[in-house]
Amino acid sequence: LAWLAKGQSVEATDISDQFNVYTPWTVTAVPTEFRLHTRTKPILHTNTMMEEQDTPAQVSFTGKLVKTVTHRHQQFMDRITPHVWPRWIVLALSLVAFMTRVVTAEGWYIVAYALGIYLLNLFLQFLTPRQDPAAMPLETEDGDDDATLPTKNDEEFRPFVRRLPEWKFWHAAQRWTIAAFISTFFQVFNVPVFWPILVLYFITLFVVSMKKQISHMIEHKYIPFSFGKPVHNK
Repeated sequence: LAWLAKGQSVEATDISDQFNVYTPWTVTAVPTEFRLHTRTKPILHTNTMMEEQDTPAQVSFTGKLVKTVTHRHQQFMDRITPHVWPRWIVLALSLVAFMTRVVTAEGWYIVAYALGIYLLNLFLQFLTPRQDPAAMPLETEDGDDDATLPTKNDEEFRPFVRRLPEWKFWHAAQRWTIAAFISTFFQVFNVPVFWPILVLYFITLFVVSMKKQISHMIEHKYIPFSFGKPVHNK
């Protein structure tokens, strides 16, 4: 302080060197004012770091290809959604081609059996209402009873709401039919099995499942098809 009062300059570096204390500034004393000069350390930036910051992330060719194919597939699905009958005709032709392949090749019976069980499961979900009237109350917990079945003749008409919509039913059936057809070209899926047993078991399972489903329809008095709002003549 005495040195500062006399107008002498005191370098903080001299004090830091003497007492081994680092001071990040240099104090210069003049009679009129005190100035603090900040000592800053130089920041080194390599060319590699600057290039990583400036260069955007490169998208791989595989990612672009997958994105393009997914976008085109979604556009195609949206375009064929309104065409119900052509879609089911294509599915029927796909099933005929698959069965022809199995019969002519005399193999892959286990694949045909698995596909039949899967399609039967989809069909039962297609015939089942979204909310089972035997297990669910007439009105849902949130107060929305649009998915319930009408119980009176004079009740407002509501279309049949399926557990599995028609579009999802067709899409899943078509996808797995194509997958089953492709699998018939690989011997690893050709498991030796006595095919009459599989046919008999599938027929039995189909009859029992449909009998149960029809009994459920008769018990709760509903038809799993909507033909539009009925029109009454005056």
